[in-house]
Amino acid sequence: MEFGRERYLKQLLEREYNGLIKVITGMRRSGKSFLMNELFYRALIKKGVSDGQIIRFAFDMDEDIDLLEDYFPDEPTRVLNERNEYVVNARKFRAFIRNHTRDTEPYYLLLDEVQLLEGFTGTLNGFLRHRNLDVYVTGSNSRFLSSDIATEFKGRGSVIHVLPLSFREYCEGLQLEPTHAWPDYLETGGLPLVALMRSRSERMGYLKNLSEETYLKDIIQHHHIRKTAELGETLDIVASSIGSPVNVLRLTNTFKSVIKKEISDDTISTFIDYFEDSFLISRAQRYDVRGRKYIGALNKLYFEDVGVRNARLNFRQVEESHLMENILYNELRYRGYNVDIGEVGIREKTDRRDLNGKPVYAQKMLEVDFIASNGSSKYYIQSALSLPDEEKEAQEKRPLYRIDDSFTKLIVTKNGLHTRQDEKGVMIVDLFHFLMNDDIV
Repeated sequence: MEFGRERYLKQLLEREYNGLIKVITGMRRSGKSFLMNELFYRALIKKGVSDGQIIRFAFDMDEDIDLLEDYFPDEPTRVLNERNEYVVNARKFRAFIRNHTRDTEPYYLLLDEVQLLEGFTGTLNGFLRHRNLDVYVTGSNSRFLSSDIATEFKGRGSVIHVLPLSFREYCEGLQLEPTHAWPDYLETGGLPLVALMRSRSERMGYLKNLSEETYLKDIIQHHHIRKTAELGETLDIVASSIGSPVNVLRLTNTFKSVIKKEISDDTISTFIDYFEDSFLISRAQRYDVRGRKYIGALNKLYFEDVGVRNARLNFRQVEESHLMENILYNELRYRGYNVDIGEVGIREKTDRRDLNGKPVYAQKMLEVDFIASNGSSKYYIQSALSLPDEEKEAQEKRPLYRIDDSFTKLIVTKNGLHTRQDEKGVMIVDLFHFLMNDDIV
């Protein structure tokens, strides 16, 4: 049993020989290596590329590294870099590639864990000078964070960001109906390896270990962090805040009141940047719909995988409404949209009157959960676990009614009913119908 990852496979195939290094990024265990080394490899073979034209090399596999021993035998195959870490000798690897390629034929280089290659940027950029070499790389650990990629490749890379399984991928891969798949997906998320584990206890134990022993240790190693306990505690506070507007000051105050420790605003802000840079979380900015500008304060933070989020809280805060919102946010990103949080300013009549007896109006901001944009396409989306009565429905529709453009406006709710549209054009869509049908958005 496996997951097809068709959307990402299509992106790889569309970028063949585009003159750039295809950089496959994403959080650990999101399926990057399987996508490149298995799914993409098979797709190339299927379209007629010979096996000899595809060179797969994993820099964390001793079996592959042993292949370099015969090149420049007087030099070590593993060398210490400036960070005092052992990496693969780049000169030996380049010699290996030269020996396995000819200028007259096209080749695909599928390079896994490329951050373990000595000075990998220079080697990869050198490959770009050979028009017959098409280069694809994955990386993780402490040298392939989002900021590193932007710095290292400087316009020479074509990035494909791999998220954990979408709900549809999860259902189709495990051959489950949405109603049966939802409880497990909500609790333990969409990391492919976790999804394939049979028991709930195994999934939960693996996620707790992964979040502590892998994700946090990567950040500690990369940034030489000494306040390791505070780093983990900050991640826990972020985990408990998904779906709520947050700023650094609020998180700092929460840290002091809940953890009972002093920590500076700058430290909290830096830790959040580290989480975002390592693909653990994503930040949604607030956007003034009428003013057409971004608002600096009170962003929202969402986890790339809700299972990792739940594991940070020992699976004690599995609130369906907040997790549903996080899942919708990731779904929109998976479909290629930039996602912001919307605010709609209105003037609302109050019960007060001025000295002349005229009504007093107050400025108020209404929130739209998501503004999803991709080129000329835009959607306004509300996430509501349920609409139990007319009052709740009116509350969700209110900000959408105040937006005076023609873009589609949706309320996604878990009601099990067919899609319906009211007289003002607002559509109410069932959650599972939305998640299982890409054509809605």
